[in-house]
Amino acid sequence: MRVHIATDHAGMDLSSHLITHLTGKGYDVVDHGPREYDAEDDYPAFCIDAAEAVVRDLEAGTEALGIVLGGSGNGEQIAANKVRGVRAALAWNLDTARLARQHNDANVVAVGGRQHSVEEATEIIEAFLAEPFSNAERHVRRIAQIARYETMGSTL
Repeated sequence: MRVHIATDHAGMDLSSHLITHLTGKGYDVVDHGPREYDAEDDYPAFCIDAAEAVVRDLEAGTEALGIVLGGSGNGEQIAANKVRGVRAALAWNLDTARLARQHNDANVVAVGGRQHSVEEATEIIEAFLAEPFSNAERHVRRIAQIARYETMGSTL
């Protein structure tokens, strides 16, 4: 599976750890930046790039998910969710990571690097990456409503 990752300055240490850790586990990790620490960085471009790459891969038939990191993960999730076709979820524990995949078929996870230890954040990311979508009819129906609104402005 390909994993696209992006961060702001507050998540750089966690991002570096995850790139090494996930690559070691066999994931094809693509780093969308930033490349160097800048406390004044503008994270939206990095997160949007990663989210767009997830959508492109999925549309091309490549199994892919995304990770966006920040101090809280909130802004990064918001940025990623502006990309058509992205369902980014803020995960703060194992249950929210798993449920994001099971119920919402989330394709990007946001995690706050200042909210967790490296070990906790790694567990949350691993849970997200490992969990499949349930394909339950009610979840498929709800995701379709969201997608219709995203493209047509109506859930009907």
